[in-house]
Amino acid sequence: MTHHPIVIIGAGLGGLTLARVLHQHGFECAIFELDTGPGARSQGGLLDLHEDTGQEALRAAGLHERFLAAVHPGGQAFRVLDSKAVVHLDEPDTDGGRPEIPRAALRDLLLDSLHPRLIHWGAKATGVRALGDGRHEVAFADGTVVTTDLLIGADGAWSKVRPLVSAARPTYTGVSFVDLYLHNADERHPAAAAAVGGGMMFALGEGRGFLAHREPGGTLHVYCALAAEPETIEASKPALLAEFADWHEQLRGFIQGAENPLAIRPVHALPIGHRWERTPGVTLLGDAAHLMSPFAGEGANLALIDAAELGMALVHNPGDPEAALAGYEQAMFPRSEAAAAMSADGLVLCFRPDAPRGLVGQMAQFRA
Repeated sequence: MTHHPIVIIGAGLGGLTLARVLHQHGFECAIFELDTGPGARSQGGLLDLHEDTGQEALRAAGLHERFLAAVHPGGQAFRVLDSKAVVHLDEPDTDGGRPEIPRAALRDLLLDSLHPRLIHWGAKATGVRALGDGRHEVAFADGTVVTTDLLIGADGAWSKVRPLVSAARPTYTGVSFVDLYLHNADERHPAAAAAVGGGMMFALGEGRGFLAHREPGGTLHVYCALAAEPETIEASKPALLAEFADWHEQLRGFIQGAENPLAIRPVHALPIGHRWERTPGVTLLGDAAHLMSPFAGEGANLALIDAAELGMALVHNPGDPEAALAGYEQAMFPRSEAAAAMSADGLVLCFRPDAPRGLVGQMAQFRA
């Protein structure tokens, strides 16, 4: 049985950022990740990193300059359409302080900043238990068992660590996505490319819509959204086209032009205001702590700032980890509660009967 002073479960953006901050200050930690390697699965689309959260975390990790060198030019452009492809809002990229970066590029940046020996790939956590005095044991599918003085759950929506501190479980938000990818879109799918524009696009109607962004290399990544129970949604082109039968052909082109296998992705969330009593030797960050829908654009940013603040709290309290965890949670709980409330409101706003008027009005208030 191996002992590590600090064990991080999950090598997502939050877990890697925490490890980077700790490593910079000479703290030993080990990351255990379910995936078999960095390229085991797709990392998703573009992320817009906010100045006071995601970017601040990268400054703490000493990676902000490298991040700026990897941002996606033009990604902050934003459009809102209705079901008839009428444009209600069209804003160019004017550097609004939220530069876009492919999630995979950001993860690679973090991975490259860490020694490979820190990450144990293909490590599926199957059980965790408290040993007393703040120490914990983690068992893995391959029979490996490790112990630790400090256990960090950065393991996402279905966290194995969360039950140590909370009985809460994610519930379905009422909306599901089907991912659609259209490659070399300007040449092969010009009408769809024109609808998206240079950055992010929302095309919304009651109970359904398309959320799309232009990725590097001319790829359109489109989330086909349906407010329905997952078991009633069929992930096939004919079925999705039938769901959008009365929508403009330019928007239906997202479905017709999709070049990837289709799968339903239900969107889940933890209760707004999820929190727990201080539990010795363990805490959570990112989706493990405050999973929410993407309709506030805060998930990745919160994971990054959680990690940076937790790391710096441990650095500033080297002899008192409980004080570090208490201070971290005291700041994290209200921040994530506010973001989760925004996310829940944003979901309703996007798919209410007068969509997209609600989102257009919200954006006008934001600009004012």
